[in-house]
Amino acid sequence: MKAYVFPGQGAQFTGMGKDLYETSEVAKEMFEKANEILGFRITDIMFEGTEEQLKETKVTQPAVFLHSVIAAKVAENFAPDMVAGHSLGEFSALVANGALSFEDALKLVSQRALAMQKACEITPSTMAAVLNLEDKVVEDICASIDGVVVAANYNCPGQLVISGETKAVELACEKMKEAGAKRALILPVGGAFHSPMMEPAREELAAAIEATTFSTPTCPVYQNVTASAVSDPTEIKANLITQLTAPVKWTQSVQQMIADGATSFTEFGPGKVLMGLVGKIDKTVEAIKG
Repeated sequence: MKAYVFPGQGAQFTGMGKDLYETSEVAKEMFEKANEILGFRITDIMFEGTEEQLKETKVTQPAVFLHSVIAAKVAENFAPDMVAGHSLGEFSALVANGALSFEDALKLVSQRALAMQKACEITPSTMAAVLNLEDKVVEDICASIDGVVVAANYNCPGQLVISGETKAVELACEKMKEAGAKRALILPVGGAFHSPMMEPAREELAAAIEATTFSTPTCPVYQNVTASAVSDPTEIKANLITQLTAPVKWTQSVQQMIADGATSFTEFGPGKVLMGLVGKIDKTVEAIKG
């Protein structure tokens, strides 16, 4: 069975999506439609912008979403048996399986980005990658620290991302190294995504998600929050709302997809991050760039 997967923030690069814009009329129309919906020419930033401009959350999220969704739209023989997306990528996955329309998803992604940016400005917060420590050890260290710090992304065995208040994350990094982590390094992100620090953004996005029409998808989505197959639109909505403050269970999602019959994973969008993670989670399945 074919699984199609979609990346999140961090995969952006200058020139992303330009080849699609120049070679496909359908892609060009979708990009121009996006410029219209967003109220600014995001294509200019995607194709020619600086790394700094692309790093702004309100640009990054729609940019990665657009690249992913449009790449999937113009792909030949696009027929997933199951889909999943990492964090922001879940919105791309929901367009791919027909649960959300392109326009509605883009509006939600834009609102999500703005709400997250606002939440980041309230308290200094950050994220850090922790390598070569057992999940349980990372979770226990986080729990022992005074202040907000939680496991936020289960990317693959031995690679976790923690998230929270800057001081708490820094202290946790020290403790992780003491406990034998190969590395514990602060990431260049705008704030503490997938942690309780995102509660104001979750509340803001909840209203927008509730007001959006979700359809029954053509195939199940393996959501970050549950790491299981979901096809019920009401359930998809609820999980999407919870996602901002909950961890991304990527390792568990990929393992579940394989258990449910996935034999190949195709990544649509910028970069090859998910292909790499899938390979580290299970070497027996095929990982392809879409």
